[in-house]
Amino acid sequence: MNSRQQTILQMVIEKGRVSVAELAKTTGVSEVTIRQDLNTLEKQSYLRRTHGFAVPLESDDVETRMMSNFTLKRELAQFAASLVNPGETVFIENGSSNALLARTLAELKDITIITVSGYIAHLLKDTACEVILLGGIYQKKSESMVGPLTRQYVQQVHFSKAFIGIDGWQPETGFTGRDMMRADVVNAVLEKGCEAIVLTDSSKFGALHSYTLGPINQFSRVITDEKLHPLLQAQLEQAGLIVNIVKTASPQ
Repeated sequence: MNSRQQTILQMVIEKGRVSVAELAKTTGVSEVTIRQDLNTLEKQSYLRRTHGFAVPLESDDVETRMMSNFTLKRELAQFAASLVNPGETVFIENGSSNALLARTLAELKDITIITVSGYIAHLLKDTACEVILLGGIYQKKSESMVGPLTRQYVQQVHFSKAFIGIDGWQPETGFTGRDMMRADVVNAVLEKGCEAIVLTDSSKFGALHSYTLGPINQFSRVITDEKLHPLLQAQLEQAGLIVNIVKTASPQ
């Protein structure tokens, strides 16, 4: 990988979606050269091409996903943290935005965090907050606990708020996930009737995946960014959800 291709890859990881024209302007080469670079990077499994754009590969690795739109996800996490009161017990599901939320809460609040994410538990190992890591089958790539044991553990603990990551949403299907076992854990959390909050960037809205999270009336709130289309925001609100749009301090 040459230095220009490294620049391209870093831009794609940081922004999440970058046009061929923008990459050409930033690197000072032609769009033809950029397309050749993108073909090379795609063949080497560094990124994925769509029509006129480059996007990061979908990955279950939390740290890889965290690097995509990091600044935006950090601001979403900071807003979500503002909803949690000192002394509260909250459930935080797997995912990159949720990992940033857990770290923010551990730095700012005297709280208890319940999670199924081994990554989040490790991230908080040197913090003062109490961490309860629920057991189960360990998914090595996502570093998450899943399966019937995890469902049983969820039923045995109590929390006032749950922060959930999603992979997709459409008005016809509601929230969806791309992993059956992780979707089952989310549904076990929703069955407890707590305040369930979706924490995600706007890129997930309009996507569709195989496994239902919900029904939608089991969710209370969505926290996302200002790129959410107004029509989608209206549809979420019509479904009874509070929608918090976090305005970013710098352009994404």
